[in-house]
Amino acid sequence: MSDTIRLKYTVSPSDFTRAGEASSDVKSKLKKMGIPPEVVRKVAIAMYEGEINMVIHANGGEITVEISEDKITMILVDNGPGIADVDLAMQEGYSTAPDNIRSLGFGAGMGLPNMKKYSDDMRIETKLGVGTTVYMTVNI
Repeated sequence: MSDTIRLKYTVSPSDFTRAGEASSDVKSKLKKMGIPPEVVRKVAIAMYEGEINMVIHANGGEITVEISEDKITMILVDNGPGIADVDLAMQEGYSTAPDNIRSLGFGAGMGLPNMKKYSDDMRIETKLGVGTTVYMTVNI
């Protein structure tokens, strides 16, 4: 694979019926490309967690996935409220999800920790009132 493949997805706000479609599509495409199963698994989990966070907290957003010869990069951009305290948000179990979201089985405070756990590199840029961009890379 000499060229980088770019995939773009729009994540709809508060749409739990479609949440996970982008990560499922990427998982399927990576499998068809012959990417190693462990890499596919890491990408699918990290991206799903990010996608769900965008649905719950950030009014949706856009995800760009770049697949190159040696890595898969996911760039998640939202126009949400931003993350007030990234260090606190990275702690397992910390969540700002409201009760109605928790009653659906989401909002356990594992999104960002799992995104970090299943990516080889993760960086968060956030500005209150403007939004958040998360960069995740999984090496092939």
